[in-house]
Amino acid sequence: MMRALWSAAAGMNVQTMNMDTISNNLANVNTLGFKSSRAEFQDLLYQTINAAGSNTSSTTTQPASLQLGHGAMMSGMAHDFTTGSLQQTSSQFDLAIQGDGFFRVLQSDGTFAYTRDGSFSLDQNGNLVTASGQTLDPQITIPQDTLTVTIAQDGTVSVTEQGQTNPAQVGQITISNFINPNGLTSLGHNLYQQSLASGDPIDGTPGQNGLGTIQQSSLEQSNVDMASEMVNMIIGQRAYEANSKTIQTVDQMLQLVNNLKR
Repeated sequence: MMRALWSAAAGMNVQTMNMDTISNNLANVNTLGFKSSRAEFQDLLYQTINAAGSNTSSTTTQPASLQLGHGAMMSGMAHDFTTGSLQQTSSQFDLAIQGDGFFRVLQSDGTFAYTRDGSFSLDQNGNLVTASGQTLDPQITIPQDTLTVTIAQDGTVSVTEQGQTNPAQVGQITISNFINPNGLTSLGHNLYQQSLASGDPIDGTPGQNGLGTIQQSSLEQSNVDMASEMVNMIIGQRAYEANSKTIQTVDQMLQLVNNLKR
C-alpha cells in the first residue's frame, strides 16, 4: 500500500505541472506569435514480481509478467508551431509569417534569437527592431526621408523617398527554420534560442524551400485554443482529484490495519 501512496503522489505532481502548462497557455492567449505547449508524460519504473517466461514448474512457464508501476513523470513539453490567425494593422512595419519560419534578431550579447512576433518599429538610427529593442537580422535600415515602405512576400524591402517617383530596394528580410523546432529553448519576450536538439538554423528567402511568406501590415496572434485548454484543465483537475482520492483510500486501509486487534 505504501507503493500506492507514492504512485498517487507522483500522479498529483505531474497533474500540477500539467495545470502549470495550461495556465501559461491561457495567460498568453493574446501574446503575439505565442505558440501553445502541451505537457507529455511517461510512466515510471516497474517492479517485476514475476517475469514473463519464467519457470513456474519443470514443464510450465509464466505466460505474462507481473509488474507493479510507480506512477508517472513529466517527460517533456511539446510546442504547437502551427500558424495563428493573422490580424490586419495600420503599421507598415508590422510583419507576420504565413507558414513555417522565424525572424532572426540580434541580442545585446551578440547572439541570435528567433521570434514569430513581427511587431517591428524603427530605432533612432532607422533600423527595424523588436518591441524589446533587438535588431532584425539581416539589418534593415529605412532612410530618414522615406515616404512609404513596401515589404513583399519574399522579404524584399523597398522605399519611396521624398523627391523620388520610383521605389528603391533597401534590404532583404530572410527567415530561419529548424529541423526540430520543438528543440528550441524559450527565452521569454517572445524569443527562442537554438539548442543542440533543434539543430542548426536553415536560413532562406521567404516563400522558398518550404519557408513561409511575409505579410506586411499584419500580426500573427497566439495559436492557443481556449476551448481545448478549458477541456484539458477539467481533465487535469479530475485526474488530480482521482489521485488525491487514492491517497485518502490507502490512508483508510492503513488505518484499518493499524486498528486490527487479536
